[in-house]
Amino acid sequence: MANMIEIRNLNKYFGDLHVLKDIDLTVQAGEKVVIIGPSGSGKSTLIRCVDYLEEPTSGDVIIDGTPLTKKNHLEMARKYSSMVFQQFNLYPNMTVLGNLTLAPIKLQKKSKEEATATAMAALKRVGLANKAGEYPQNLSGGQQQRVAIARALCTKQPIILFDEPTSALDPEMVQEVLDVMIELAQENITMICVTHEMGFARQVADRVIFMEDGRILEEGTPDHFFENPENPRCRDFLAKILH
Repeated sequence: MANMIEIRNLNKYFGDLHVLKDIDLTVQAGEKVVIIGPSGSGKSTLIRCVDYLEEPTSGDVIIDGTPLTKKNHLEMARKYSSMVFQQFNLYPNMTVLGNLTLAPIKLQKKSKEEATATAMAALKRVGLANKAGEYPQNLSGGQQQRVAIARALCTKQPIILFDEPTSALDPEMVQEVLDVMIELAQENITMICVTHEMGFARQVADRVIFMEDGRILEEGTPDHFFENPENPRCRDFLAKILH
């Protein structure tokens, strides 16, 4: 299988704060990777560097063989990746349908008819076809996040990045979003998901990565990771959250 994402010797500083430290990671096309770890470990910063929402201080991010640069990152983002954020990031002054058709029309130069057809198909997939004319504020948090996932699907890009997509939701809404993500994981989409949902990681991930203090300390299959992690810090973290 071809490598879709290669991260080489990636470092990121915010001022004097060294947030990512010599990160090396390769993700194959179609692979599902879940990143876990304590708050402040650099998980979200790492996936934001993949989408160039954060510019790496040093090192390389290579998408499908092409290095990301300040010059080409917008074009690469249009072509390859979309992000599902913790706080939904929907435009409140636009209907659900308007939110979904905006990027395909403006960035990908699709016709309104094609963008609308794609958007309706995506809404149907997340169970919200009947909400196309609603405004985001009239939806529950879980519904808004499902709309955000549908928006990511509308661009038909091969990579979807999830930045703690359930952490802003009420507990009873978490499962409806995870169910959509579990279904997506059956497809040939490359997924990197930062999450605290261990059941999701166990069910969906091809590989689980544990980060702390800006470094990758452990990675492996879910079976290895949850049953027999080698790193003592990782064992300690799992013991705390799984009990």
